[in-house]
Amino acid sequence: MTITPHHVGICVTDLERSLRFWCEGLGFETTMVPPVGNEWSDALEIGGDVAFTAHFIAKDGFQFELLHYDHPAPHGSPSGQRNQVGFTHLAVNVDDLDAVAERLVQLGGTAITSTRTKFTSDAGTVELMFVSDPDGVRVELVCQR
Repeated sequence: MTITPHHVGICVTDLERSLRFWCEGLGFETTMVPPVGNEWSDALEIGGDVAFTAHFIAKDGFQFELLHYDHPAPHGSPSGQRNQVGFTHLAVNVDDLDAVAERLVQLGGTAITSTRTKFTSDAGTVELMFVSDPDGVRVELVCQR
């Protein structure tokens, strides 16, 4: 039996704004935008009529599906703490923590400066900080030297 990761889905409220954050800010690229319709409503656990876009983006073999719903409208909020059940964050390696965080803020993200942490181990110094995407999904920026 073979099992390999395929993608992670994120529901977004504004597809263009999210594409700017994830693609311009973090370097993901569109891989496909398949035709979708009501045939997916049961698989999406919504049922009934749905109108949505499934926009796949990828970087270095890692793939996201940005789900944008026209109907029914998106609702709820993402994890605000790392001990909240469910998806809590995506971590990415960066070479310049401040520059990446500033760029992501310019593209609609929010720097969560209270999470900035620095520690040293035998492997070197690690500095990290969380930034949220335009809908609040957390991205951990990790800079290791």
